[in-house]
Amino acid sequence: MIRSARVTDVPALLAMIRELAEYEKSLHEVRTTEEQLREALFGARPAAFSHVAETADGEVVGFSIWFLNFSTWRGVHGIYLEDLYVRPGVRGGGYGKALLAELARTCVERGYDRLEWSVLDWNTPAVDFYRSVGAVPMDEWTVNRLTDDALRRLGGGAE
Repeated sequence: MIRSARVTDVPALLAMIRELAEYEKSLHEVRTTEEQLREALFGARPAAFSHVAETADGEVVGFSIWFLNFSTWRGVHGIYLEDLYVRPGVRGGGYGKALLAELARTCVERGYDRLEWSVLDWNTPAVDFYRSVGAVPMDEWTVNRLTDDALRRLGGGAE
């Protein structure tokens, strides 16, 4: 049901990334191409990793994309889950939990102390799902982001 993504999964991964972005009302922000995704996941120096969820007949119906982070307080790596998505028609079939369990298993096997991710406050089904597996919201922390012009302005002065 869960396996590491293969390069042949890239078109399905990008399609589901777009589906997720549409659900999150952010499709206009997706710039990723198949080539970029292929390079990030399967290039000479992968920057991210992916698992896919398959039905019994081999149809890819969900995915996780993740990368390593590092805790200066714990002194070890962790996993940051960038995206977890299961197509609506198969939700409730255990695919999301299986994808999350695979990442937790990876953490345990490698000695990583954390599995972290962000979820939109209004995405009640996802929030409820994550709480059901024991996830704890980090209410005192606020995610910050620099992109586009603000990133270029700040980066332009970093010489």
